[in-house]
Amino acid sequence: MMVLGIDVGTGGTRALLIDEHGCVVCSATSEHAPILCSRPGWAEQEPADWWRAALEAIRTCIAKSGTNPREILGVGLSGQMHGMVLLDANGEVLRPSIIWCDQRTEEQAKAITARVGADELIHLTANPALTNFTLTKLWWVRQHESEVWRQIRSLLLPKDYVRFRLTGAKATDVADASGTLLLDVARRQWSQAMLEISDIDASILPQLFESQEITGKISVEAAKLTGLLQGTPVIAGAGDQAAGAIGMGIVQPGSVNAIIGSSGVVFAATDAPCIDPKGRLHTFCHAIPNRWHVMGVTQAAGLSLHWFRSQFGTISSNGSNQYESLIKEASGIPAGAEGLLWAPYLLGERTPHLDPEARGALFGLTVRHTRGHIIRAILEGVAFSLRDTLTILGELNIPARSIRLGGGGARAPLWRQIQADIYGMPVDLLEAEEGAAFGAALLASVGTGIWPDVDAACKTAVRVAERIKPDAKTVSLLDRQYAVYQKLYPALRQISHEVHALQIQEVADYQVESAAPIRSA
Repeated sequence: MMVLGIDVGTGGTRALLIDEHGCVVCSATSEHAPILCSRPGWAEQEPADWWRAALEAIRTCIAKSGTNPREILGVGLSGQMHGMVLLDANGEVLRPSIIWCDQRTEEQAKAITARVGADELIHLTANPALTNFTLTKLWWVRQHESEVWRQIRSLLLPKDYVRFRLTGAKATDVADASGTLLLDVARRQWSQAMLEISDIDASILPQLFESQEITGKISVEAAKLTGLLQGTPVIAGAGDQAAGAIGMGIVQPGSVNAIIGSSGVVFAATDAPCIDPKGRLHTFCHAIPNRWHVMGVTQAAGLSLHWFRSQFGTISSNGSNQYESLIKEASGIPAGAEGLLWAPYLLGERTPHLDPEARGALFGLTVRHTRGHIIRAILEGVAFSLRDTLTILGELNIPARSIRLGGGGARAPLWRQIQADIYGMPVDLLEAEEGAAFGAALLASVGTGIWPDVDAACKTAVRVAERIKPDAKTVSLLDRQYAVYQKLYPALRQISHEVHALQIQEVADYQVESAAPIRSA
């Protein structure tokens, strides 16, 4: 007996098979086309490309493992959150998806807040209006693309578009729906108040399910394309953060993870909605009935190191920039990078600043500093940004009895130790950190009856391999460094906003200049 987990990420789609013991049998990934960035702050992807990648990953996974499709009891889905897929009456995609990291909707976020009221918005949805959330994207389309708006008949999230192609069902789960700003998170249902305020017809929304529930079955067409058996159940699944947390066993109150992927996330499970009145943390439904979670997000966590590698890394003989060599450079630099600080606001920032116009900064440079210092400062700056979320958890009396590491930040021993030292507590490394696809597969295991509930699935399948303890002397040093880091954003806020305005104007001037007719001499 096996189940299949599928994760529609930003960079690619991953398919993963696990057996009835929760052991990974096989996995395969198909990369997506590069993100479409036609203007500063814009980020779009083609849903058809997700479907192509999903087909490739599923077929490859089944073929590599030699699995008989009859052995696959069910399919679970996960994917990037907040993205907007708009379909017409025929189920055709109307425009590229505006995805999670897009920052164009600041005006719409402010308009929603003004119309609803900041406090009432948090009361209705448990969250503030942010540029990342799906509703702000809908408002933008209504304002700027009236012809597209007129044709909208369905709204889906990224993974749910793949579900639609697999089953024909237009469905989602409460965890992923929490990031739309259209869900009453406390009651785990669509918010009639937000629909009325936004003048949006509820008929365009997908049907809501709990994460372990069956939403549809593999269609005849999808069976031919994927190699899966027609009629195989497809379980609701969850957005990538909740599914990833399931895959790491973050299910009981007091359990916390810190994930450094392209973005960075600190995720804490709770047994009731716990709302930050200042809106600095997201409060979402967990992928478990009657549980919720709070989450802080750093927009450009691993992306900070990726950016440095792409722009300033050393090209190796095989033509690729090697993260290992960058980490090695940083390992020779003392903790604190001799006072050098990195503010990782390359894509604006969510937690704790809620500011899409925040800009990255490397502060404290002197002639003593080397490339290694800069790399070390980036590693520490990302961990400082995640500590901001842990600080807020403490303010809200949300316990953090243990922290489990995931993503790229868990793979490098130096970055693991930096996190333990900056968080000031032991951090755990899992035997196998398989990401959101693994969580989606565990949810499918519950939905198909292999395990009675998610707690039982995680108890069996998720195991801690190593605990990394903080160094007391280094903790003291980095505590002092963190106190200075916290002053960076307030000091640079006004400058960041002025730089943002200059960047927007320069792009507008360039577009006007480029559109001018060419005159002969």
